[in-house]
Amino acid sequence: MRIIDHFDQGVAYYPDAVAFHDLAGGETLTYREADHRGRLLAAAIRGHGFGKGAKIGILAPNSSIAFVTLIGLMRADAVWLPLNPRNPPAVNADLLRRFDGELLFFSKVHERDAQHFASEIPELRATVCLDAESLVGPSLEAWTSQDQAAVPTSEYSPDDMFAIFPTGGTTGQPKGVMITHRNIAAMFSNFMSHFGYYEGARHLVVAPMTHSAGILGCLHFSRGGCNVIMAKADPRAILEAIQDHRITHLFLPPTVLYMLLAHPDLCGHDYGSLRHLLVAAAPSSLEKLKEAIRVFGPVLSETFGQAECPAAICLKAPWDYLNAAGEIDLDRLHSVGRPGVWNKVAILDQDGAEQPRGSPGEICVCGPLVTPGYYKDPASTAAIRRFGWHHTGDVGVMDKHGYVTIVDRKKDMIISGGFNIFPNEIEQILTSHPAVQDCSVIGVPDEKWGEAVKAVVQLKTAAKATEAELIALVKRALGGVKAPKSVDFVDDLPRSAAGKVLKAELRAAYWHGRTRAVN
Repeated sequence: MRIIDHFDQGVAYYPDAVAFHDLAGGETLTYREADHRGRLLAAAIRGHGFGKGAKIGILAPNSSIAFVTLIGLMRADAVWLPLNPRNPPAVNADLLRRFDGELLFFSKVHERDAQHFASEIPELRATVCLDAESLVGPSLEAWTSQDQAAVPTSEYSPDDMFAIFPTGGTTGQPKGVMITHRNIAAMFSNFMSHFGYYEGARHLVVAPMTHSAGILGCLHFSRGGCNVIMAKADPRAILEAIQDHRITHLFLPPTVLYMLLAHPDLCGHDYGSLRHLLVAAAPSSLEKLKEAIRVFGPVLSETFGQAECPAAICLKAPWDYLNAAGEIDLDRLHSVGRPGVWNKVAILDQDGAEQPRGSPGEICVCGPLVTPGYYKDPASTAAIRRFGWHHTGDVGVMDKHGYVTIVDRKKDMIISGGFNIFPNEIEQILTSHPAVQDCSVIGVPDEKWGEAVKAVVQLKTAAKATEAELIALVKRALGGVKAPKSVDFVDDLPRSAAGKVLKAELRAAYWHGRTRAVN
């Protein structure tokens, strides 16, 4: 099934249920109302000459109109180009150009960007403003007001493209991941098999819709769930929304979870409605996960995925965290869960041989969750598809019960004096300190050892910690080799538009003019 088929089930069985509640705009749309608008938009897309497979971008903050636009794209069998409003304009222009964007829907607040795209990208045939009149192109209301032909019924293959998702872009120019209907069906199957979705769910959309949050919202369509939409991730507003709107499902990247846990009014709200607080998109601090379970209850969920295998390589539900006595199972807490039921996971060495349980190697995946590869980039596709597997670039181990624990990213490994050091292990210790909100560990040049371990630390507001104190903490836990040789304190860590720490940017200041052995 396609996502639009899930939405159609919601329309058929729950036409009067609220599909979208936009907290910023105040708009509430039922499934019937959202379906009507989506069909008008799909008819306009086809009527203006954009056929099946047309590459269409959406540049807008989280909103009900952005969701309805996505539904219209899906109804018209178009290919979605998600453009994160937090990206620099040059990045979005590059994505539109390289991924052959033909049509752009944009919010009025991004009119200047749209004007630039329209003048600089000849292949971009039309621009439409979603929420106002604009000099850059017609308003959505005007664009859909003409009598358009009904959306034609077209044959589709599970291997037709649904979207071209940019990779995280933390180490250079983002590549375009071709995601098919088959891939999304596998992702949905993994989530539904592992977590379960039900009537009456209320999903809070906080993270950008252009990433996992948008697709996760679509998971609720077939059971008539409501997506409560926030335009930005404000910690206090999130805590209030969980209570006031009786939120049952919420996805947060770790950095936003840490912001919630550091908020002074954290314990002043009722979180009893929560059933799944999903944390994903980057490695999480174990101490922060423990704290989240204490604050929000046994509702924590995690997934491990990447654009090349969307969101669901491994999954961990609330019951996976606890042992038979109802206490936190520390071994499972370290893990990212077990493989989804619609894909296979193996730990391979550099020659493609599967490693025994408990031995480290690269986490590799096969099955319908694995995407076809990178758009117009067969060389990069071939580089991650060897021995019949997709290679994630993550080093991990699998225990006897099938739980997978990530050691670290291969490219982030530090080589110091001949020792392989994985930053994530050190970061876990540092974030256990009560004053630390977030941190990143990198290798920096060292004349004697080649690389030395450096910690870059963001403290909680008004909290204090010294360099010597943090170095000693790690040394006690992991020994002198892995302990940072220096600590830098920053107000905030550099992050991608998806909230991931840009380690390459952190390293660049120290490696300027020099070549790093591992990257």
